[in-house]
Amino acid sequence: MTDWANRNCLVIRIAESLLVISPKMAGFGSLGPKTKNLVVAGGLTGFVFGVYFYTMRAVGGSDELQVAIDKYETEKSKHDP
Repeated sequence: MTDWANRNCLVIRIAESLLVISPKMAGFGSLGPKTKNLVVAGGLTGFVFGVYFYTMRAVGGSDELQVAIDKYETEKSKHDP
């Protein structure tokens, strides 16, 4: 087996073990299926919003692209008749 294949097998084994262990460790065994689904949906929604707001904050910090577009438009209007 190649090194790449060994890494993939290791990642798959870790993911499988987390899927099997995490509900028991978190104490979800006594909850009903709909409640478990709501907990997972809430966690996923929180993660998605967190990534969204982090990305918007990171990207929205500067207007370099808009400045470059404005400069290009100004140069273009000078050269066009």
